[in-house]
Amino acid sequence: MFFDIGPLELVAIVVLAVLIFGPDKLPKVIQDVMGFIRKVRAFSDSAKEDIRSELGPDFKDFEFEDLKPKNFVRKHVLEKDEYGLKELQEIRNGFDFKQEMTELTDVVQGRESAPADPAEPATSAASGSGSRLNLSKESPAASGGPDLVKKTGGLAPGERPPFDSDAT
Repeated sequence: MFFDIGPLELVAIVVLAVLIFGPDKLPKVIQDVMGFIRKVRAFSDSAKEDIRSELGPDFKDFEFEDLKPKNFVRKHVLEKDEYGLKELQEIRNGFDFKQEMTELTDVVQGRESAPADPAEPATSAASGSGSRLNLSKESPAASGGPDLVKKTGGLAPGERPPFDSDAT
């Protein structure tokens, strides 16, 4: 019930209670507050029982906690899995973003990607310079890779440049 109150806050409440009510009246105030809390809980429990009895035997296992939206979704949607949400979760968990990005980088840089099976050695990735990024100042064509920055050739006279949707 008091899980959100820290120890320092609890000490502050006790000190305020002693200052406001005084040490002689404090036990009586605590008894009155506890009696009020017991009456509220008893009223709440009787109201819940009245609602369950009015709903009938069909709702015998009805819990008021199920009315919270988070619990309702968890119980009725995720446990029954009518919509295939568990398969979606498995697909999502099976997607390795780092591996996909590595493969994409290898394709863009013109290298063969490492095989998915770790027991199989990679052909060019294990051979040395093909798997490393060349950080030297020499041109990529000199190191054997394609030059992705330099344009290959100009346009023929009368030829229109390719359409770039990002440039418009």
